[in-house]
Amino acid sequence: MSNRSHRAAPEHTHPDDVPVQTALAALADPVRLQLVRELATTADWEHTCGTFDVPVGKAALSHHFSVLRAAGLIEQRDMGPKRVNRLRRPEFDQRFPGLLDLVLRDRQENGESER
Repeated sequence: MSNRSHRAAPEHTHPDDVPVQTALAALADPVRLQLVRELATTADWEHTCGTFDVPVGKAALSHHFSVLRAAGLIEQRDMGPKRVNRLRRPEFDQRFPGLLDLVLRDRQENGESER
C-alpha cells in the first residue's frame, strides 16, 4: 500500500494574478469572511480545515477554501492526514494594500463581538 495521500495537493493563485473583483467577491461571502477572520487571529499553519467555526458541511467548506485559494487569500498544505492553512497576508497586502485591514477592522467598528 502506498503512503501517498488520496487527494491532490491544492492549487494556489498568487495574489499578483488576482483581479480586484475576484478578491472582493471572495471576501463578500459571510462564511469566507469568517474563515479569513479566524486565520487572521492564528499563527501560520496552525488552523486545520476541520477546526473552523462555520455553519457549513465539508463539501461547502471545501468549496469556500477553493474560492479563497483562487483569490490569493489563503495557502494550504497537507501535513499527514490533515490540511493546514495560512492567510497570505503579506502577499495579499502587497497586491491590495489596506483591503484586509479594512475587512478585519469592519467587524470591530460595526460592534460585532468576537467569539
